[in-house]
Amino acid sequence: MRTARNSRNARHPETLLGNIRQFLTPQVWRQARRANPWRRASPRWDLQPLVLVMMAMTWTAGDSQAERFEIARGFYATCYHARRRPGATVQGFQKALSRLPTRPLKALAAEARREIRNRYGSRLLVDGFEPMGCDGSRIECPRTPELERRLRRSGSANSPPTVWLTALVHLSTGLLWSWRLGPGTASESEHLKRLLPTLSSRALIVCDAAYMGYDLVQAIVQSQRSFLFRMSSRVHLHTRQREKLATWSEGPVWYWPKEVQDKNGPAIPCRLIRVPARKGAKRDVWLLTDVLAPTRLSIAAASRFYRWRWRNEGAFRTYKRTIGKLKLSSRVTRLVHREAELSLLATQILLAHADLALRPVGSETSGEPAISPRKVLIEIRKELQGWAARRSGCYGERLERCRADERRQRSPKATRDWPRRKVHKPPKPPKLHTLCREQNLILDNNLRAAS
Repeated sequence: MRTARNSRNARHPETLLGNIRQFLTPQVWRQARRANPWRRASPRWDLQPLVLVMMAMTWTAGDSQAERFEIARGFYATCYHARRRPGATVQGFQKALSRLPTRPLKALAAEARREIRNRYGSRLLVDGFEPMGCDGSRIECPRTPELERRLRRSGSANSPPTVWLTALVHLSTGLLWSWRLGPGTASESEHLKRLLPTLSSRALIVCDAAYMGYDLVQAIVQSQRSFLFRMSSRVHLHTRQREKLATWSEGPVWYWPKEVQDKNGPAIPCRLIRVPARKGAKRDVWLLTDVLAPTRLSIAAASRFYRWRWRNEGAFRTYKRTIGKLKLSSRVTRLVHREAELSLLATQILLAHADLALRPVGSETSGEPAISPRKVLIEIRKELQGWAARRSGCYGERLERCRADERRQRSPKATRDWPRRKVHKPPKPPKLHTLCREQNLILDNNLRAAS
């Protein structure tokens, strides 16, 4: 009869390298190499050592890149002692990394995401949907002449060069799913359109009011995914009959902006949901979705999904504060993109392997965090530095102690107003219009033509 420890060992790897290999399998490495047959200039730096050393540099702590490189290279040499050791200098590593094309890195991220989906399986589903939150954030870069010239400034003229990161996060687990990078002035909506192929047909994309736009909504509907967007007074919706927002609970509406009507564009059928303000909230929350059946997406489920949207902020906090990527360290454009891509992959694998280890198979995802990213990072750093006291057990056993604190948030998240921060104003309800007779005729003709 097997003990509980042996049963756990059969399910989850007991070493850091074994946990990484769950997602970066030999098949994943082969597919990444096939994406672009890259001929390395240095025989000491192949695709695998470049990626693993850069990921380890993301996790480890150190005052300089050279110090982090020494720890990461030592970890790789220990794990793959039978292979030829990579180069010994951080300058050679950076030169080899800058020559690496980005296509294999994107293919590597896509294949790792495929492995994550295979291992999670039905645990990604909540009420028949895969809730995916989308949000963006800026990452600062050093003020080098090349970065100031190549990366556009955002905000004031004195702002540093920045990279814009748009990320999709699985809301019930807080797992970083996919991402796209661009200059500091990039469009979040355009990034989201490019990220749609990374989602399954059961994805429900949850966004705040900043993402609303006809082109984006049409792209999501045509891709056969679903959306749940917060509304603001900038959005104009239409109904067949006169309705009052004061008595509105939920119902069908048409998203048909005037500029689309002038171009004879089709109206998009949607459902407008009103979530009453909770205790302490200032205003009701108005949500728009293309899921027309209340039995498929109820008001309670829509409210819960939108409340989980704050898990996007948690993922950004893990990446920028816990991992320490508030500011990238690379000083040239080619290294900035490769550092960002591989550090995001390292963050994704950190969250995924710990969540799989700590969340039992078959358990319901309640939207509460299962892991503490900070505790997981501490254990990874101990493993990278060769710290493994016998009394503390192996990495797999120490990972079980990295659970998040089980407590409910009762006090305000912000204790005081910070200087230079804009006062948040909740969005107002959308504008509701009644279709005139001519608009109804055009809409009926469009519906008959579509059927």
